[in-house]
Amino acid sequence: MLTDFDAYLMGEGSHERTYEKMGAQLVEIDDKKGVYFSVWAPNARQVFLIGDFNDWNYESHPLASSDSGIWTLFVPELSEYAVYKYRIVSQSGENFEKADPYGFAMEQRPRTASVVADLNRYHWSDGDWISRREEFQALDRPLSIYEVHLGSWRKVPDEKWGSRYLTYRELADELIPYVVEMGYTHLELLPITEYPFDGSWGYQVLGFYAPTSRFGNPEDLMYFIDTCHQHKLGVILDWVPAHFPKDGAGLNFFDGTDLYSHTDSRQGEHQDWGTKIFNYGRNEVRSFLISNALFWIDKYHFDGLRVDAVASMLYLDYSREDGEWLPNKYGGRENLEAISFLRKMNEVVHGVYPGVLTMAEESTSWPMVSRPTYTGGLGFSLKWNMGWMHDTLGYMSKDPIHRKYHQNDMTFGLLYAFNENFILPLSHDEVVHGKGTLLTRMAGDDWQKFANLRAYYGFMWAHPGKKLLFMGGEFGQWQEWNFDTSLEWDSLKAPNHKGLQRLVQDLNGLYKNEPALYENDFEASGFEWIDASDTDNSVLSFIRKAKSSDAFLVIVSNFTPVPWHGYRIGVPQPGEYQEVFNSDSEKYWGSNVGNDGGLTTDQVPMHGYSQSLSLTLPPLATVILKMQ
Repeated sequence: MLTDFDAYLMGEGSHERTYEKMGAQLVEIDDKKGVYFSVWAPNARQVFLIGDFNDWNYESHPLASSDSGIWTLFVPELSEYAVYKYRIVSQSGENFEKADPYGFAMEQRPRTASVVADLNRYHWSDGDWISRREEFQALDRPLSIYEVHLGSWRKVPDEKWGSRYLTYRELADELIPYVVEMGYTHLELLPITEYPFDGSWGYQVLGFYAPTSRFGNPEDLMYFIDTCHQHKLGVILDWVPAHFPKDGAGLNFFDGTDLYSHTDSRQGEHQDWGTKIFNYGRNEVRSFLISNALFWIDKYHFDGLRVDAVASMLYLDYSREDGEWLPNKYGGRENLEAISFLRKMNEVVHGVYPGVLTMAEESTSWPMVSRPTYTGGLGFSLKWNMGWMHDTLGYMSKDPIHRKYHQNDMTFGLLYAFNENFILPLSHDEVVHGKGTLLTRMAGDDWQKFANLRAYYGFMWAHPGKKLLFMGGEFGQWQEWNFDTSLEWDSLKAPNHKGLQRLVQDLNGLYKNEPALYENDFEASGFEWIDASDTDNSVLSFIRKAKSSDAFLVIVSNFTPVPWHGYRIGVPQPGEYQEVFNSDSEKYWGSNVGNDGGLTTDQVPMHGYSQSLSLTLPPLATVILKMQ
């Protein structure tokens, strides 16, 4: 039961597990089993509990208030699966029917009531993974993420609706084996916190503590994540603390006031998205959100949080014109309360769950996003490298004849690559809203589009930084992603798509087996240019180095459709070099130009080295060489 001390900690903003006391808790009081309800509504005149158990009677179950603004009620004999809402009467006499902000389950859209759920019944079998998570997810380990929207990864025929979603348990049987076979280390789920509007993809959250019922109940989600862990597959939740929708049943105007947001729209509303911004300076809101971060790790065993829209949280003038925002107390544009919240959230998550990853989708040059808070950073484990994504996709979309004028787009990222712990993201945002798909954004005819994309993936997997690819990118969809339809799985009948899929699978395998590709991602000592200046030939060559051994790899990318014969590059050591990867291989639907599996150095000085290799560079291809 909620205590005065709990209420004090919430009021102080330091309660980190409010979900253990708030919402609908299955308890036993005075030998009576039932449900204990708690809801924070400090400005309400009255609060009633309504639901299927009282025929939605507006006055039969009043809650009692306290000085802390928390209303409570114990209902004996009420059990799991009861459907309920709070009827809140404001000081002006208005009535609102609200879902429980801490509700652990919800009805399926379009219904919006909360559902009593027992989150402690499931028996987990992932103890080995959890005990070794800090080891598996260390920053010097491979991290290759498959980003997934569960509703559209694959649909199955349905007599009533034509097609339907796979359930969490069906996804455990189909998605997990696929991702493991493809060689990924992690799954990242677009938001699965309950949301009423399918078109928001989950980013307009109604139930911050409720997994969406589209795919099953809470235990089904637990089973899915448990199964992932038993297959050595980490799971990352796309988490949305930046805003919430205006839906009537949600947090907006919760007790007749802007309880969770700011009253002034210059502070409290995202005009672009039509959503409300959390008031990060209000202690009870901070406890709500920090507890929410811990909740998904604690109750559902998520291994990381990808924090959405961090830039919108950091800047008071985000996407606003002059006069549309209010400066902070020092006259600046920085959202001091949001910065404080993000730092506290990261400190708590990393302090309670060492090894859990937090990842910032932050699109500006805000400094030290992935540096510890005690050094002045925000405390995230990793940051999405949006600049790298933008520059390199822009380069790959250009006709090869023009690329020599834009080589800086491919090299500029190395000027700042080690300022943060970067993830290289090719995410869902890059395949929607008229942008086309990764495949259609490549230059050239169909053959060149596939060759360009294969060369680009080879460059990406060899580049410093962890990897993220949105579903469908691994086999090259032609159509933009549609949240309402399945991926184009039939395309895998064609050898070009099948070849691209096999290339991504092989890249993941090579990536995990070669420490030079992941151990030194965030250290300049792990990278060395051989030649970044051959703009006339649009060729880039560089070295990746391991930190625990002398192992290194040589990477060469040719971004023209012309094969170069006798192309010489310097290398650090003499000897035989094996061609361990060639994106132009016939098994990937390439033209099969290459170096016959390997070649030997010549005593010809080049690029500052005393020996060099004379290579055959395939057209529109990346090759990776390893010394034997």
